[in-house]
Amino acid sequence: MLHTVNKSPFEKNSLETCIRLSDSSASILLIEDGVYGALKGTKIEQLVTEAITSVKMYVLGPDLMARGLDKNSLINNIEIIDYQDFVKLAVENERVQNWL
Repeated sequence: MLHTVNKSPFEKNSLETCIRLSDSSASILLIEDGVYGALKGTKIEQLVTEAITSVKMYVLGPDLMARGLDKNSLINNIEIIDYQDFVKLAVENERVQNWL
């Protein structure tokens, strides 16, 4: 299953809930303000770092750049993808769960 999270983890607990309810076959894509969940040095970094050991985590590059962020800001092992990759992930997964 592909999970998309579009809210900042500093505004809502969508990312935390998503991680808690995801199984090892899940992929999590951070989009829009959800990209803030991929940043180093935040209160959610440890939770995300632990999650990456069992799920694939991605961040949408255009949303990252729109917020003035780059790959150097990211927690290790989070993959930056573009819109084509987003579509590919959606097609490859039987279901998409949006966390609002």
